[in-house]
Amino acid sequence: MLLIIGSIVVVACVLGGFTLHGGNLMVLWQPTEVLIIFGAALGSFVIANPMHTVKEVFSKGMRLITGSPYNKAFYMDLLSLMYEIFDKSRKQGVMSIEEDIDNPESSQIFSRYPAVMKSKDLLAFITDYLRIISAGNMATHELEGMMENEIDSRQHELEEPAHAVNKIADALPGLGIVAAVLGIVVTMNFMSEGPEKIGHSVAAALVGTFMGIFMGYGFVGPASIALEHACKYELKAYECVKAALVATVSGQAPQMAIEFGRKALPTDKRPGFQELNDHVRSK
Repeated sequence: MLLIIGSIVVVACVLGGFTLHGGNLMVLWQPTEVLIIFGAALGSFVIANPMHTVKEVFSKGMRLITGSPYNKAFYMDLLSLMYEIFDKSRKQGVMSIEEDIDNPESSQIFSRYPAVMKSKDLLAFITDYLRIISAGNMATHELEGMMENEIDSRQHELEEPAHAVNKIADALPGLGIVAAVLGIVVTMNFMSEGPEKIGHSVAAALVGTFMGIFMGYGFVGPASIALEHACKYELKAYECVKAALVATVSGQAPQMAIEFGRKALPTDKRPGFQELNDHVRSK
């Protein structure tokens, strides 16, 4: 929603100001300039990035429109899931959760949290470390170090789409200049014609420079920053799980273990203590 609102504000202010200043909007419609700039941008994007990054950019881009799934409701479900697993393990023994972590799709506990189930990488992170905990007596600091290494690796993977989009944002002004230069080259063919024809051709060339700068700084650059914020919220889910798992391995009760996880969440998405307690009880 914010992406749409921000885009409307950018377009309305720039084009509205241009119109109020006496500009003709039809002059800005130059399909050949659009083809040169965005075709070159798309091609360079494909050249620069592996296929999985290209797919991730389009997937994450759709999330910017629909909204990130990593919101307060998701985090509350995540902590409730951790509580149920810890509580069952504490009451019935570590081996009682073996079937749940081996087959989360058929688990009565995991199936109650479809939002978490949709996040396949996070689900694998949870089940892998629950399996490690149930399999042996790993020291707390060793477990924490292992999880930190994986989270660092995951962070680099999640940041790739934002970095890739940011590179295109940096390139768009240059590609706009390329389109403008080509437009000036075309203008040279009209030197024997009247000033009206030359002026129209020069204006079309300058639109290329405008479009490259406008899209780079007005849309693509901010979109890369939005992707970075989405990445941070996803990483917080991993850090929340890490904090809760380390706490339970240290001997904390389930309620206290998820409190460690709650404190690892960003303040704007963090549920209150009583709010989380009520949610856990409702589940």
